[in-house]
Amino acid sequence: MEENQIIKFSIPGKAPSKSNCYKIIKLGNHASLAKTKPLKEYEKKFYMCFPPKYRDLNLDHYFKIQGHIFYPSNRADLDNSLKLILDCLQKITKTIKNDNKCVEIHFYRAVDKENPRIEIELEILKNL
Repeated sequence: MEENQIIKFSIPGKAPSKSNCYKIIKLGNHASLAKTKPLKEYEKKFYMCFPPKYRDLNLDHYFKIQGHIFYPSNRADLDNSLKLILDCLQKITKTIKNDNKCVEIHFYRAVDKENPRIEIELEILKNL
C-alpha cells in the first residue's frame, strides 16, 4: 500500500447495534455467546460490499477512520455501530490487524429512511 492510503467504501442497509448482536446459548453445561442472525447477515453484506483488493491485508499500521452512518430512524446509538464497523474491518475483511491501532475517529449520524447505509474513509498511516 502507498503511504497514507485512503480506502473508501459504502455498505448498504442498517448496521445492527453491537450490544444486541449476541445471544446466550448453552454448550453442554456451559453458557456461551453466539452471533444473532442479523449480525451474521450484516457481516456477510459487509464482506461482499467491501473492496476486494483491500481484504486480507492484515495491516499493522495506525489508521484514521471517518464517515457517515445513515440510520432509518433516530433511535440507534452511533457508538455501537462504530464498534461493529471496526470489528468487521478486523475480523471479517481482515484489512486491519488490530483495531487498537485506530488513532482518530470522526463519524456523523444522519437519518435516511429510504436508504440506510454507512459511508467510510479509512486512512492507513504509514508514518506516525
